[in-house]
Amino acid sequence: MNQNSNDAFQPLQPGVQLKNDWCNFPIPMNIEVGENTVIDSSSTFKKFFSKKQPGLKLGKNITLQSSSLATELQGYIEIGDYSYISGAAIIACDKVIIGKYVFMAGGVTIVDSDFHPLDPGERLEDTVIISTVGKKKERPSFVVAPVVIEDDVWIGYNATIMKGVTIGKGAIIQPGSMILKDVPPGAVVSGNPARIEQKEYA
Repeated sequence: MNQNSNDAFQPLQPGVQLKNDWCNFPIPMNIEVGENTVIDSSSTFKKFFSKKQPGLKLGKNITLQSSSLATELQGYIEIGDYSYISGAAIIACDKVIIGKYVFMAGGVTIVDSDFHPLDPGERLEDTVIISTVGKKKERPSFVVAPVVIEDDVWIGYNATIMKGVTIGKGAIIQPGSMILKDVPPGAVVSGNPARIEQKEYA
């Protein structure tokens, strides 16, 4: 297989079903897309349930490769121009905002909620409710807080970014990092939980 080939990518257009795609459903209609933004499969949207108009806003010259954009009914995702999302999962109960020139490597996960209560008793109750015998409309509440990733951020393999986090412009998130709090602009962070290696990338 030619690694330099762009044959796997097609223009991302609302309502269009991609040619020769193993995942046989069309791109959602409730999205806004800039010019020259491409995708390799509509499987990216298997868990995209947003009813917002739009539920997804994509800038121009974005590449979505083997990634997942997943939302709850009121979830919203925004990705800025020239970003490259490769094998990442972005999951929004409310809102995830990603700036321009952001690169995400494989295995990256971004979530704006824990998607379950933190109290042990409530978490056990929630486990029963979301099972096949439960009533999902009766789920206990859980914390939701938007995630913001500013321009020019690099996020390495298998990093995880949790709810309520802002990552400042030009920051570098090293592979495998667990981001639980804000990252200053230009910082290089690593570890679980992540700590600053350098205050500014040289």
